[in-house]
Amino acid sequence: MNKTIKLIEVEEPKFDNPEVCVELSDATIQERLSKILLEMKRRKLRQLLVYGDSEHGGNFEYLVGYFPRFEEALLLIKDTGEVSLILGNENLNKAAKARIKNTPIHVSLFSLPHQPNREDRTFAELLIDAGLESNVKTGIVGWKMFTSKKENQNMFDVPYFIVDTVMNIVANKDLVSNEISLFIGENGVRVTNNANEIAHYEYGASLASDCILDAMNHVVEGVTEFELGSHLEKNGQHHSVVTIAASGTRYIRGNMYPTNKKVQLGDPISLTIGYRGGLSSRAGYAVHGLHELPKGKEDYLDQIAIPYFRAYITWLNQIRIGMTGSEMFDLVEHVLPQSIYNWTLNPGHLSAEEEWLTSPIYKDSTDIIQSGMIFQVDIIPSIDGYAGANAESTIVLADDNLKAEIKKAYPEMWKRMEKRREYIETRLGIELSPDVLPMCSTLAYFRPYLLNHQCALCYIYNGEKV
Repeated sequence: MNKTIKLIEVEEPKFDNPEVCVELSDATIQERLSKILLEMKRRKLRQLLVYGDSEHGGNFEYLVGYFPRFEEALLLIKDTGEVSLILGNENLNKAAKARIKNTPIHVSLFSLPHQPNREDRTFAELLIDAGLESNVKTGIVGWKMFTSKKENQNMFDVPYFIVDTVMNIVANKDLVSNEISLFIGENGVRVTNNANEIAHYEYGASLASDCILDAMNHVVEGVTEFELGSHLEKNGQHHSVVTIAASGTRYIRGNMYPTNKKVQLGDPISLTIGYRGGLSSRAGYAVHGLHELPKGKEDYLDQIAIPYFRAYITWLNQIRIGMTGSEMFDLVEHVLPQSIYNWTLNPGHLSAEEEWLTSPIYKDSTDIIQSGMIFQVDIIPSIDGYAGANAESTIVLADDNLKAEIKKAYPEMWKRMEKRREYIETRLGIELSPDVLPMCSTLAYFRPYLLNHQCALCYIYNGEKV
């Protein structure tokens, strides 16, 4: 008997954020440093400069433990394992708080405008003081991995004044290269996670999930975007994306933030929140049922919501450790053709501190899907005139060894993951790939009619009750 996708009454998932964030262990930080040094040796790099700022701090934070907020910063790693932290006025005192042993260097050029600026040493002299050498192979790491047809290793996304000074010190531009692939390229040090890292990131992924469920439960006629936005904010955590609580027409006068606009019957609705470790998003209509959809949009479920959900189910069921990114891309393309559903971005990407770290899933990708990868199930169809359909959420892939490590080291998280799987398979009717561990409780929970808090799309046999 064939299964079909139906909008039916179903018990909602549980709020299950653990409320206590697992910290990264000293062993994990040392493992990270060892991976970087090993890869530097493989690439014959003598020194690596890692850039960080408030928007692009993930690679810097990977070893340091924090990002430099409103200042720029540099992390200099030598192939000997020596580390220098190059910091502005308001981060200098935090060098002692870093997760790795380091020598701090004060560069006031990295500070806010018109703050006190040291005049005893030039920027170049300070980089040399930090240990930057001339005439040795040097890597620069920003955040963007260029994939153009140009010489991508000769393109830099780090501020010009830094790159220019580094080039002058090294004194041979052929020895300086963009080495972001060391972090986020195929087999980059950040693309997979150990059990401790997964437990650390589960906090943010499940917090975003709880927030999205809370916000969905408060979508009623007359509620303001402000009020919905307040349900997406919790525990004072740093966001990985702009919070979205949008009803009706978006980006009026360029605004992208929630306003005092009230939800009206028939409005398209978008809700999004992201924290380190994962993002949750939902899109649909502010209606109770088909009869309240805008005129001409009564076929919303058949035109976009159900095809989207079918692709979502296929993704969760078919993803496997060891498959190539192109295999996953082709599966989504087969079920949800781009030529009809107009999705343009990668159907799934990795997440960490950043909402979008990188993606192994793209056309003709030979990247191998690996154990320890944290994925956003992110497929974005677009049909002119219709609201979107979205239930973006977070999973991690784990082989038997990683599962055993998680179960032993973090038994409570393992129990949450097992309960989430049970809900998805028994309540929503979706069989998960054996490699998939849900990082949050609302994975695959999709209410396309957002005023109807009882019904969600389920994958069931005809006549089946859930």
